[in-house]
Amino acid sequence: MSIASRTIPPAVAPPAALPPRPTALAGTTRVRRGRRRVRPGILLASVFLGWLAAAVLAPGLLAPADPYAVDPARSFEAPGASAWFGTDDSGADNYTRIVHGAATSLYIGVGATAIGVVGGTAIGLLAGLNGRLVEASVMRFLDVTLAIPEILLALVVIGIIGGGTENAILAIGAGSIAYYARITRAQTHLVRRSGFVEAARTLGLPAWRILVTHTVPNVVKPVLVLATIGIGSAIGAGASLSFLGLGTPPPAPEWGAMLSAGRNFISNAPWMITFPAAFLVATVLSITVIGRELRRRAEGRLA
Repeated sequence: MSIASRTIPPAVAPPAALPPRPTALAGTTRVRRGRRRVRPGILLASVFLGWLAAAVLAPGLLAPADPYAVDPARSFEAPGASAWFGTDDSGADNYTRIVHGAATSLYIGVGATAIGVVGGTAIGLLAGLNGRLVEASVMRFLDVTLAIPEILLALVVIGIIGGGTENAILAIGAGSIAYYARITRAQTHLVRRSGFVEAARTLGLPAWRILVTHTVPNVVKPVLVLATIGIGSAIGAGASLSFLGLGTPPPAPEWGAMLSAGRNFISNAPWMITFPAAFLVATVLSITVIGRELRRRAEGRLA
């Protein structure tokens, strides 16, 4: 058989391209994934912090009674319809005192954190922007300060300046300055070596303008995110000082002072310490959860 007589098979057509996937499903998947990022713990913490904000801004709406009102005839009344969280040894309503005490506890936490952030940022910038001699001197001082526990340092400050709410805020804030100073110093070194700061220097911008417009904003932002976690720790430290009788003096409604008053009656009236302790723990946990979530999002580590 000749080559010309051979039949040439027809060319095989290429397979048809698969149709593109619809984009609507991808968008729906993204929406569902975005909804799944709201975890139950964050939702519960947000709800509790909403209640806490209402208790601070408008305590009369949640508890219209007088937190200082006493009724000896109702002493050690168990929780019930007339007193949701029971009464204390003087007949005061525990629920009313817990609601009105939220403002004092949050005032201590925010005030102490503000002192720590402002003082720590100033010292951290001083160490990070100056020469090695100044930085080494400041850091050695901070190392000695960090070797002392914050609550012990607060007790030392309280022993010098005396007790009270404002002095407790000052003592707790002074104990946290070294923590924020180390964070600020490390962040300052990181920002100084960044590309946008080098570009600003290349363009001939003065040092003060680079400091104000580039260095300080980028240094303070992560410190403020970490400060949200510090508020919860400061609230716990304030309650500890009040429990020891060195913070808010009685009969002011404050959770630590309520714990101190109820410890003597734990056997016959356990509700005097159960409810204040529960709200104190819930507040610290809620603020810590929200603070950690803000830190996660600030670092780009989304859930």
